[in-house]
Amino acid sequence: MNRTIVVLQGDQTGQELLVEALRVLEPFVRPMGVDIKTYDLSLENRRVTKNQVVLDAAEAVVNNKFGIKAATITPGNPDDVGSPNAILREAIDAQVILRVGRRIPPMQPVAGVHAPIAVIRMAVDGAYGAKEWREGEGLDEIAYRTEKTTRKTCRIVAEYSFRYAERTGSKVFGGPKYTVSPIYEGMFKEELDAAALRHPSVRYDPQLIDATYALLLETTGESLAIPTLNRDGDSMSDLVLKMFGTIAGAESMVLSFGDDLEIRALIAEAPHGTAPSLLGKNIANPMAMILAGASLVNYMDTEPAQRLSRAIRESALETVYDGIRTADLGGHATTTEFTDEVIRRVRAKLAVWEALG
Repeated sequence: MNRTIVVLQGDQTGQELLVEALRVLEPFVRPMGVDIKTYDLSLENRRVTKNQVVLDAAEAVVNNKFGIKAATITPGNPDDVGSPNAILREAIDAQVILRVGRRIPPMQPVAGVHAPIAVIRMAVDGAYGAKEWREGEGLDEIAYRTEKTTRKTCRIVAEYSFRYAERTGSKVFGGPKYTVSPIYEGMFKEELDAAALRHPSVRYDPQLIDATYALLLETTGESLAIPTLNRDGDSMSDLVLKMFGTIAGAESMVLSFGDDLEIRALIAEAPHGTAPSLLGKNIANPMAMILAGASLVNYMDTEPAQRLSRAIRESALETVYDGIRTADLGGHATTTEFTDEVIRRVRAKLAVWEALG
């Protein structure tokens, strides 16, 4: 296959879970001719290199297409190194963050949720990286923020949302608060409406973002694709994943597209943070990071890679189904025990499938 996966190490429990995901991934991709190239994106190393390591990692992802990243710490001090996620997304020219909530049998999801719900989030701009400042003093002090978005990013997110819905049989549902922000958020709404005309076979149910939240609790169980602005998607995806049982139950994909809407670079990661309270306790759920690895190899678009992706996905879900669960899913399995069982099942599946031809 002769491909390289760029591994972006992180902080605290995020790094621990990356190690678990690589335990699942490496033994199976190495024989396929896949190499691993590692960058240390820990907070300490980002400070030492003044974020040069983040830029170097981003360049490696662009050159090799495939990256997998641990959760990292974003320090609160604005004079510190900032968010590595924001730097990476800008450096690889990412436009879309895809997070899909799915049922985790036998866990019972919230309300009428049954089919998958994809949150297709704008990966850049908006409140993230906005210019902020304050003027005045005391109770007269005023805080300002200047945000931006671009027509190009709006068009890519809108078009990808409809292509995703077309491929998965989903309904495009939701949208921005364009009534309050007809110029800024209205640009995104214009592109969604235009994409709907280009894809007449896709069901399109535009809603304001606040109504989208409310109507999710009344869903009829159909598959949804929800296009969102950056900050809206950040909070929306956390809600959607939790509705299916746990925020650690699905992967997050950061996608960069060319003008032809073909993926040119991607970073697979977990949607959750570094969970400092769980550091060193061996109880965190590694499922999201394991599924991130499965999604990454699926994008390699070869038969062995896609077979491995399916084996990892099925093994992770079957492990939960058979009662081997971490505490967030009501179980008592340790992080290591869960991963060990996934690895055992992946080996078994691949061996059986090979025997069956």
